[in-house]
Amino acid sequence: MLLKIYPENPNPVAMRRVLEVLQRGGLIIFPTDGVYAFGCSLFDAQAVEAILKLKNKDPRKSNLSFVCSGISQISEYAKLDDAAFKLVKKNLPGPFTFILNGSNKLPKLFKNKKTVGIRMPDNPIALEIVNLLGHPLMTSSIFYNEETTEYITDPELIAEKYGDYVDLVIDAGMGGLTPSTIVDCTGYEATILRYGAGELS
Repeated sequence: MLLKIYPENPNPVAMRRVLEVLQRGGLIIFPTDGVYAFGCSLFDAQAVEAILKLKNKDPRKSNLSFVCSGISQISEYAKLDDAAFKLVKKNLPGPFTFILNGSNKLPKLFKNKKTVGIRMPDNPIALEIVNLLGHPLMTSSIFYNEETTEYITDPELIAEKYGDYVDLVIDAGMGGLTPSTIVDCTGYEATILRYGAGELS
């Protein structure tokens, strides 16, 4: 199902439909401040594994990322020392994935992982989904293929390609092509692992 939602003013009725899909264990494709991404409830193990299967990832070996709605929520699920806190606060919301040490509040699927990827995209739809859900949204960007860029930027074509695999595709207009910048905050000092959208300040 393709559901139109305007980023400038997310319709509450439409947002409730998104919430209902997530609460019953469904998969969505939603907009970020970069590329469109797969999403599901962080606490629904079957849904998380379904996304990993879609991406052909091994849950034991894959780096798992999720979207938080604010710094306080990030600090619930990840460990923030003073340096990481300042860096995260200065750059989020924004097109960054921060690799942080996970906390003991993470669900079982994450228990064997020392680190997690944290996102807080500068996109009102993504942040409102997490607000409504009440906990983070597991996320993984949709496939990138240079030959078919319209299938990762145009919501109608995204729905055509992935409609059989997800329960809902949010149409928030054309998406971008540049993924987030990945910053590892688990070492002595922050290290950029992948340059993407946004400049770290």
